[in-house]
Amino acid sequence: MNNNLFWLPADWPAPANIRAGTTLRSGGVSQAPYHSLNLGDHVDDDPAAVTENRQRLITALQLPSEPVWLKQVHSKVIVDAANTLPGTIEADGSYTIKSEVVCAVLTADCLPVLICNQPGTQVAAVHAGWRGLADGIIETALEKFAGDKSKLMVWLGPAIGADNYEVGNDVRAYFLAHDPAAASAFKHRDQPLNQPPVQTRKQPGEEKWLMDIYQLAHQRLNKHSITAIYGGEFCTFKGSEKFYSYRRDGITGRMASLIWID
Repeated sequence: MNNNLFWLPADWPAPANIRAGTTLRSGGVSQAPYHSLNLGDHVDDDPAAVTENRQRLITALQLPSEPVWLKQVHSKVIVDAANTLPGTIEADGSYTIKSEVVCAVLTADCLPVLICNQPGTQVAAVHAGWRGLADGIIETALEKFAGDKSKLMVWLGPAIGADNYEVGNDVRAYFLAHDPAAASAFKHRDQPLNQPPVQTRKQPGEEKWLMDIYQLAHQRLNKHSITAIYGGEFCTFKGSEKFYSYRRDGITGRMASLIWID
């Protein structure tokens, strides 16, 4: 398999022994509407196709072990990947200090956050949906790292961009209740976006806001004096050829963001 067709390597100056990136949607065997490299086993895709896609991922990237797949529930739980059997635990992130253990999170608009320390001795993968981000999942992940947090390096994988992430007053209020500074990441929108019916969750007449999930992640990281932050230039909603997007399509697949120590 041509890795360029299905793998977006993290563009950051991580140590040479750190491998990280996000899968794209091409290169697999899933049929529409999951076509083609769907790696999520919870979206009603053919289980045999998901199994084949996951095996293709392992083979193409020459992964040292099966990724530690999580049952993601929009929590702020982070687990030790080395002590977790794939697919057995509810959590939204994992970390490890051991080589050849592959941390993984699945997304289709939510923000994947990959973290490593400068010596290349510890890594973490985080699934940051809006609720997990507001509740502090990034902070929970940072607590797993020993030493000076300001020296950590972060790559923000593909997520829904600020021009397409429409939310209501409830989401904005939830963030502001945790941190008033979050207000700068919300832009008032007078007219609702042209989105599929599956996304029409707000009552008619309620205020709409465009939320910048990348900016919100930066704010949380900057509070720990972390400035080595990379990525954040993609929009899953707009990139239909490369990315899955739940907001765009409703029924769709999932990309995987992976990080491990060689």
